[in-house]
Amino acid sequence: MTLRIESVSDEHGTTIRLIGRMQAQHVEELKAQIATSRARVLLDLEELSLVDIDAVRFLGTCQTAGVALVHCPPYINDWIAKERGRDT
Repeated sequence: MTLRIESVSDEHGTTIRLIGRMQAQHVEELKAQIATSRARVLLDLEELSLVDIDAVRFLGTCQTAGVALVHCPPYINDWIAKERGRDT
């Protein structure tokens, strides 16, 4: 299974659901989705089953830029935190 991206927008902003496996090859597509979204963007990671290092770094960058990560699996949160620690 690869990554499926579902986007829902309303007056409050845009929620982008990531479903499946996210890898480096999906980062550009997700960047484009975020760029064309409304002001407030949420990434719903509830159904994200697997990520690679490039996806984790990208998700960490999104979080730093103000994009909310909701329903984020603990292992992804931990991995993002570890990668941030390496940047300092």
